[in-house]
Amino acid sequence: MLGKEERRKRYAEEAYERWGDTDAFRESARRTADYTADDWNALSDGMDAVMAGFAALKASGASPEGEPARRQVERLRAFITRRLYPCTDAILAGLGQMYGSDPRFTKHIDRHGEGTAAFVAVCIERYGASQDTEPA
Repeated sequence: MLGKEERRKRYAEEAYERWGDTDAFRESARRTADYTADDWNALSDGMDAVMAGFAALKASGASPEGEPARRQVERLRAFITRRLYPCTDAILAGLGQMYGSDPRFTKHIDRHGEGTAAFVAVCIERYGASQDTEPA
């Protein structure tokens, strides 16, 4: 079993391979370059809190199209933007797809409740669709 630091290193290497040539990756690398263990733990705890919020919505029977789900997607987006990189519409949509299709992300998110990752993915998808249909 890999330790937390080894997993973080492997994920960082994979992220570099996939997105290393993007502005978002470069911004994230810049922001996190001096992160301490406490900073990484705060990032992890903050993301866990956001995902726990999605799990609570799912458990309550909330609709992925409803205002509470929309606000939770906005919390996720703001958290990522504040801590890592500007979370654009395209990045948010890609994250939603990854949360629902990558078994590693699904397993990690579903620690908050079975099906949470799929719920998050649908919430993000519906959020994006609502952004596309709102009047300018």
